[in-house]
Amino acid sequence: MNEVDENDPAVVRKKLNHDTAKIKWGALHEHQQTESVIVVSADLDLIDVACEFTFDNHDQVKTWLEQKQIMKVSDEQAQQWNTEERVLWAVVVVPWVLVQEQKPGTK
Repeated sequence: MNEVDENDPAVVRKKLNHDTAKIKWGALHEHQQTESVIVVSADLDLIDVACEFTFDNHDQVKTWLEQKQIMKVSDEQAQQWNTEERVLWAVVVVPWVLVQEQKPGTK
């Protein structure tokens, strides 16, 4: 992406959507060790959250943190997902890896 594209929300959204994939929790172990994995509540859209992180919308991110709609993955949650070999949706917004559990009824 060039500099103009990086400031275009539609272009960024399309790129983030393209870069989002399912991943086994175990593959994120290294990122979890550096506390860089953020879990996104199922009631939020993962791409919307990634866009707000990309554009450094501190006010929105702070609101989600205060409402516990996004948070760092706890050690307990990490262990549970590891034991269950959980597959999550993930997208990288450096330095963060945003993850979200698959919505019920989806594969």
